[in-house]
Amino acid sequence: MAEIEWMRLTAAELNARAAAGALVIVPVASLEQHGPHLATGVDIVCATAVAQCVARLLGERGTPAVVTPCVWTGLAEHHVAFGGTVTLDYAAFAAVLGGVVRSAARAGFRRVMLLNGHGGNAEAVAVAATELSVELGIAVAAGTYWHLAAEAIAPLLDRQPGLLHACEAETSLMLALLPEAVRRERMAEAVGPSSTRVAGQPAALARRRSFKELTPSGVIGDARTASAEKGERILAAVAERIATLLQNEALWR
Repeated sequence: MAEIEWMRLTAAELNARAAAGALVIVPVASLEQHGPHLATGVDIVCATAVAQCVARLLGERGTPAVVTPCVWTGLAEHHVAFGGTVTLDYAAFAAVLGGVVRSAARAGFRRVMLLNGHGGNAEAVAVAATELSVELGIAVAAGTYWHLAAEAIAPLLDRQPGLLHACEAETSLMLALLPEAVRRERMAEAVGPSSTRVAGQPAALARRRSFKELTPSGVIGDARTASAEKGERILAAVAERIATLLQNEALWR
């Protein structure tokens, strides 16, 4: 199988991928608290795994893709009160994304996907994609993996309608991808409210609050029914859905 990781390819090999019209996938994440039972690198691990699985599926289907190393820090101010969290302000975050995408464009790539794995980044990556598309004259798309694959995730969960935070879905993914980062003896405590919104707040109304105000455990959702097997099924379903989306040539014209 062809190598898909940018950092494992030589400059000449990357030049050849660019000339062949390869898609660059940039996993974007965060380093932050994930409840009492998960290590802080959840979003890094999950975003990277999803990006790599998507790239491999695309390659098998004749669409070359390369995956950069993860942009590992993002907008996580709402987790800072718990400790263990690294955050950027928007200007710094946008500058990092811009530097990565401009570098890809200067290397000859004409299509870039910012594949986000942290809820706090969702709006920011969409704005960055629009601005960079205009500036560089290349096709830059952006999306958060569980938003792009919501219909694929929902049937696989027992206690939640979708992926939340340090929840059934994320814990299952970590049990499948990096089980040593899960503190199984603390999973009984890994439960919280089912939403970050207060009563009467519609999804369309944004109002960021500290997670410390919303959930004493740092969890949104219920991780107690998580399993590695569920995580494997979630990863496969998400990768399949996103790969299919990215194969749509109309998206890139």
